[in-house]
Amino acid sequence: MEQNYISSVRLNSPVDEDSYLHNLMVVRHLTQMKTLYFPKAVTFFVGENGTGKSTLLEAIAVAFGFNAEGGTRNFSFSTSATHSDLHRHLTLSRRTYPKDGFFLRAESFYNAASYLDEVYEAEFQNQLPTAYGDRSLHNQSHGESFLSLVENRFNGNGIYLLDEPEAALSPSRLMTLLVHINELVRQNSQFIIATHSPILMAYPEAEIYQLSEEGIHSVDYRETEHYQLTRRFLENPEKMLHYLLAED
Repeated sequence: MEQNYISSVRLNSPVDEDSYLHNLMVVRHLTQMKTLYFPKAVTFFVGENGTGKSTLLEAIAVAFGFNAEGGTRNFSFSTSATHSDLHRHLTLSRRTYPKDGFFLRAESFYNAASYLDEVYEAEFQNQLPTAYGDRSLHNQSHGESFLSLVENRFNGNGIYLLDEPEAALSPSRLMTLLVHINELVRQNSQFIIATHSPILMAYPEAEIYQLSEEGIHSVDYRETEHYQLTRRFLENPEKMLHYLLAED
């Protein structure tokens, strides 16, 4: 992909010291580094819980025009206004505009699926458009509905933001998702993904940004704690369990 739809993000204004955002780790790091670049077709945000991966991804999505709870830029539902105001402080650099896009987040996927059902009932008399498959996303398992959405709705030439998609997918289905990501990248698409999955992070030539107390740093796949810890556990689970479960 010669040009990404989002090539960088930066803080365009200081966050008020009285705002809870001021104390967020990811906001402190963005303040220090000024600009975060997206040079690759696939970018991962990785790190421990609480480092701000999902907060940053959500802010980028809302700044781009997506619904905070997920969906396309045409989704207009809101079940609970819990998203932060970080998007108001961000400027996205856009070199070109996508023909397609979707913000997929595990946390509110149920709400997005419910919204789709309401739209279908009102406009299509429950006859599902092929863009979302041949049956309600609610009538499929969580993992099936995730993949059905990617397979049927992601059309290429688009920007796709995924927040912890591994929450619904088995290891084999994560590999299937990798195949779909690769096909869409070949169709001039860009992905920004917040994840804990070492399977997804293995996507070749991806940019991996690790968020930690030390900052936001580009790292090699095998340098991530996710890869190293998972490898150590799988190589010797008995030893790891001995230390984890040993009584005092």
